[in-house]
Amino acid sequence: MNWHFLMTHVTVKDGERALLTRSGRLERVLGPGRHRLFDPRNELAAEVFKVVRAEFPVERYLVLKAARPDLAAELFEAVETRADEVAIVNLDGRPMQLMTPWQARVYWKVATTIDVERIDVTSDPRVTARHLAMIDRNRSVVVTEAVVENHEAGLLYVEGRLVERLAPGRHAFWIVGRKVEVKRLDLRPQAVEITAQEMLTKDRIALRVTLTAFRRIVDPERVVAVVPDVDAWLYRLVQFAIREAVAGRTLDEVLSAKAALDAELRDYVRGRIADSGVEVTELGVKDVILPGEIRELVNKVVEAERVAKANLIRRQEETAATRSLLNTAKLMEENPLLLRLKELESLERLVEKVGRIDLHAGDGQGFDALLNKLVRLKPAESA
Repeated sequence: MNWHFLMTHVTVKDGERALLTRSGRLERVLGPGRHRLFDPRNELAAEVFKVVRAEFPVERYLVLKAARPDLAAELFEAVETRADEVAIVNLDGRPMQLMTPWQARVYWKVATTIDVERIDVTSDPRVTARHLAMIDRNRSVVVTEAVVENHEAGLLYVEGRLVERLAPGRHAFWIVGRKVEVKRLDLRPQAVEITAQEMLTKDRIALRVTLTAFRRIVDPERVVAVVPDVDAWLYRLVQFAIREAVAGRTLDEVLSAKAALDAELRDYVRGRIADSGVEVTELGVKDVILPGEIRELVNKVVEAERVAKANLIRRQEETAATRSLLNTAKLMEENPLLLRLKELESLERLVEKVGRIDLHAGDGQGFDALLNKLVRLKPAESA
C-alpha cells in the first residue's frame, strides 16, 4: 500500500483479502487486484490477510461481527465448542484442527470449504477408528491410547470404575472431563523366584532354602479387585509356607523327603489363593543351603556311607569269587579230563610269558613221558 497525489494504491494477490478502514473504522473488503482509492487526507489503511486455509483472530471477528454482521457472515466461519464436546475442523476435506471444550476459532471461508464435525464425548468414551485417523495422536491432549497384546488382558477403568474387559488390539478413548485408565495383565505363566531365607529345622539346625514358583492369572477382574501386587503377595505367602514346613521337620527329613515337602507347599499355597484369580502351576524347593560346619558334617556322613557301601560290595564280590572257585575245584576233582585241559591252558599262558623253556624227560625217555610226568596231582600208584 502506498499514497501518491491524493490517491492510495493497494495490491491484493490471489488467495488474499484486504480489510479497508478509514480512520480505524471498517469500510469494505478488497478482493484480488490493484486498487486506486481517493484519499485526500491520507485516512485510509488496508490490512492484507491470507485466506486459504487460514484463521482469523477471534477478537477481531467479534468486533467485526458487532459492526458488520452481514460482512462477518459472508467472510468467516466461526466454530465454538461447548462443555463435554470436541470438534474436528476439516479444511477442503482434510482434518486440520481438533478443538477441545470451550474453544473458539474463526476461519476464512472465501477460498476454503469448511466442515465441522462435533462429537459429544459424554455418551461414549471410545474413539471410533474414523475419528482416530483424523487426529494427530502425538500431540493430542484429549485422547489416550492403549495396545492390548494377544497374551494380555486389558481392563478399562473410567473414573476408577471397571467398565469392561478389552479384546486384544489398539483402543483409544476420549479423556475430556474424565479419568480413563487401561490396566494390562500378562496372562502367560510367570516364574517367581523366592530367594534364600534363614530358618530353623525341628532339630534346631539353621539352613536357607530357595524356591521357584510358576503362576498365571486366570481371572483378571478378580485379581485386580483383591491383589494389589501378585508377585509380592505370592512371594510372602510362599515364605510363610516354607517356614512352617521346615519348622516341623528335622534336617534329615528336609533333605530326604523333598517330593513330600514340595507337595505340602503346593497344597498350602493353592488353598490360600483359590479365590484370588491366580493359579500356581508349579512350586518346589530349588536349593537347600547349609552352614559351613553342618555341610562338612553332612559330607563326611555321605562319604562314610559310600565307603561302607563300597566295602559291602567288595565283600560280596569276594564271596562270590570264592564260591565260584570252590565249584570249579569240585568239577576238576570229579573230572580228570577237565583237570588235564586246565593244566594245558595254564602251560600255554606260561609259555606266552617266558622267552625260552628247556625241558628234560631223562635218559631213554620220550616226549610222552615228559607230558605225563610234567604235572601230577596224585602220586603214582604202586604196581
